[in-house]
Amino acid sequence: QVQLVESGGGLVQAGGSLSLSCAASGSIFRVVAMGWYRQAPGKERELVASLNSGGGTNYADSVKGRFTISRDNAKNMVYLQVNILKPEDTAVYYCNAYVYTDHQTWGNYWGQGTQVTVSS
Repeated sequence: QVQLVESGGGLVQAGGSLSLSCAASGSIFRVVAMGWYRQAPGKERELVASLNSGGGTNYADSVKGRFTISRDNAKNMVYLQVNILKPEDTAVYYCNAYVYTDHQTWGNYWGQGTQVTVSS
């Protein structure tokens, strides 16, 4: 099994910053891609940012220029630096990883989520 654990969420005023972290552990042979999604109340889960093993990144238009995704391949960790936060960024942020496991299977895994709340 593969586990993802997020940390770093919290309550922040508009214009502020947070740093989110996610650690992947378990039966991992190789992490192919990692990313962050978010889900606001009453809305569908959406991609925020992703980073593949080759270093390629993808950002939602709404966060470009404000959020930065990075990764530590040696530690199987992914980070999301979130700056210039807006009230509409309020959501539960989920870590995601696409993994090739020790059991020679492919799997898509999710963390439990971390709440980010931005006050106006």
